[in-house]
This record gives sequence, C-alpha cells and structure tokens, in this order.
Amino acid sequence: MNASAIPAQAALAGIKVLDLSRVLAGPWATQMLADLGADVIKVERPVAGDDTRHWGPPFLKDAAGNDTREASYFTACNRNKRSITVDMAHPEGQALLRRMAAEADVVVENFKVGGLAQYGLDYDSLKALNPRLIYCSITGFGQDGPYAERAGYDLMVQAMCGLMSITGHADGEPGGGPLKVGVAVIDVFTGLYASNAILAALNARDNARCGTGQGQYIDMALLDVGMAVLANQAAGYLATDKAPARAGNIHPSLAPYQDFKTRDGNVLLAIGNDGQFARFCAAVGQPAWAQDARFATNTARVQNRSALLALMVPLMQTRGTQDWIALFEDKAVPCGPINTVAQAFDDPQVRARGIRVQLPSGQPGLPDVAGVASPLRLQGTPPVLHRAPPALGQHTDEVLAEMGLTPAHIAELRGNAVI
Repeated sequence: MNASAIPAQAALAGIKVLDLSRVLAGPWATQMLADLGADVIKVERPVAGDDTRHWGPPFLKDAAGNDTREASYFTACNRNKRSITVDMAHPEGQALLRRMAAEADVVVENFKVGGLAQYGLDYDSLKALNPRLIYCSITGFGQDGPYAERAGYDLMVQAMCGLMSITGHADGEPGGGPLKVGVAVIDVFTGLYASNAILAALNARDNARCGTGQGQYIDMALLDVGMAVLANQAAGYLATDKAPARAGNIHPSLAPYQDFKTRDGNVLLAIGNDGQFARFCAAVGQPAWAQDARFATNTARVQNRSALLALMVPLMQTRGTQDWIALFEDKAVPCGPINTVAQAFDDPQVRARGIRVQLPSGQPGLPDVAGVASPLRLQGTPPVLHRAPPALGQHTDEVLAEMGLTPAHIAELRGNAVI
C-alpha cells in the first residue's frame, strides 16, 4: 500500500487508509485524509464501482467534448486515491481485504449496522488481526437505538433533524415551505466530523507523551451530525423550549442581516454589531437611525425588525448592487453579491486563491479533471493534489503487486472474478 506519488513531507505521509465507503460522507472523509498525504486505497465493486460514478448527468467530457460514462459527482470526493476492485462476497476477496486491513492504520466503511460481519470485515474481526487499527463506521442513525437498522440518506436526515424546518420562506410567504439545502450538507459535515475523529484517534494511538498504541472504533451517525450542526438554532430551542421557524434569509438573532432588492438585482448585508450598523447609517446618509432607541442596539433592531425594514427596503432599491458594494467596501460594512456558482468561480478573490484546480486524468481519451482546491492552508505541510479521481480499478494490479502478489496470481484472481 505504498504510494510513491505522495510527498514525503505531507502531514499524513505514511498513514494507510482502507476505504470501503461509497457515495459521499465516507469518501469525503477519506479525501480529506488523502489531501493531507494519507495513502487511501478505495475498494470498489467490480464492474459497477461506487454508485456515484453513475449519478449523472452531468458527466465528464472526453477530449472531443462528448459525455463519458463517468459522472462528475464522483470527482467531488475521490481525488488523491487509488482505486482497486475486489468482490468482498468472494472468500478470496475477503482474504485480500483482511490482509490489507492488517497493514492499514485506518478503515472507513458505511455499510448497514453489522453488514460486514458476514465477510469477516467488521471491527472485532479486524481488530484481532491489527490491534492498532482505527475503524470508522458511518451510518444513518448509529450503531444502537431504535433506528439503527434503518438506511440513512442526507435528504432524510435533513428532514428528521429539523434542518428543513428552518430552511426556506415562512409558510405564509410566496414559495413558503420547508426546503433542503442545495448541497448534501449532512453528508459533507459527517465526512468532516469523521476525519476529525480519525485524526484524534491517530493522535491518541501515536502521541509520544500519552499515546496508547491501540486503535479504536468510531461510530459516526448522520442524524447525530445533523443535530449537532443546528448550532445556534439548537441552542436557542434548548434555552427557550420554542422551536425556531423558517424566516427566509433573515437571521433570527441579528438585524439587518439578510438580502435586499436593489435597483438592478439583489445584495446581501451581514451587519453583526452596532458599530457596523452605525457606519452603514452614516454611509447612506441616515446617521439618526443609529441613535434611534429602536435601532441603537442589535437586540432593539431584532425586536423592531419590521420598523427597520420599512425604512431600509425602499432605500436599498435606490442604487444598483455594485453601487452598494462599492459604497460599503472601504467602510467595514459587510456587503456582497448573491452569486451563481459560475459567478463565484469567476470572482477575483476565488481566482486569486486558486480555488479551481486541474488534475491530470492519466487516462487515455480524457482531459484533465477540474476540481476545488482543499481549503486547508497549512503552511508547513500543505495538502498536495497529486492524483485525479481514479478510473474504476485503475490501481488494482499496482496495489496487489505491492502486497507481494505475482502477475500470475493477479491474473488468476481476475479470471475467477475476485478482482
């Protein structure tokens, strides 16, 4: 499981990860580890591969600009990994994976509760082979409780945890009703929490001062994460026993902190304190608003939101979006456009930060794969995007050869449909 392409100075160089996960939450976690230098071996089903390889359109384009069979969804969370195909239902496939787990630092899987026990790939079985192993299970509802056996999906959990109840316009407004977030945020957050937990477990095992030398089991649940990322909305409910409601783009605890119509579009104001509000008022020629007892403090502005908006809404329609942004830019008043994704990628700051990256596909007939740079800007050990998302089984022979299998043995496994 060596990976010569990984820079020796990478933060997680030398860490070996066996990735048995599919779709988004697990692959998002392992991509984080791969970006930081871990050697991540992605195990996929022969022929079919990860489900997201087929979640299109949109699909990747070939050199002639035609759709391929590879969905762009897969590329979002599988760069820097090596792909092998193994049939874990086959006894020889199970033996291969157990052999790999015996040498790994981390296993990540998102099968249903108990689903890997029949293959001898559950934590107890692998711990017996490798006591240092960190084993992260990602499920919809966790390893216990009345819902443990249920399959869990991002949309389902967005609904169950209350996120959809606070997202969207109020019932009485045009377009009112619960909405999902435009990205599978529970899956993404679960991947982030899982990678944090794995890093903590690695430190607990290897820390020179207090490390145990032992691995451990990590139980990650989408529902747990969904409840956790309610953040201030959960805290507000727990403090008052009053469930928060949908309020569109209005912030429940800040004002003015929302979008406004302008003369030619929309603009966002994100005023988070009284000083910012006073500077806003001075800039728009209404300094008296900041002295008005109804608006002098944030609490007063929230309590008198309707009166404040009655003044601000017509005012904000007197100038264009870019005019407002230019007016506030040097006055420390948070203000910005509401971009499309295309506009966001074209934003000067996004371009300056190198957010869009191109990774060589390494596959005949396919151009480079565009992706989003890692936001982890470590100065000493920065992430290195050294490998495009792999083709299905692209590294099977390479990885098996590193394990000591001969070409003849690999050919035999392929002939028996094990790989």
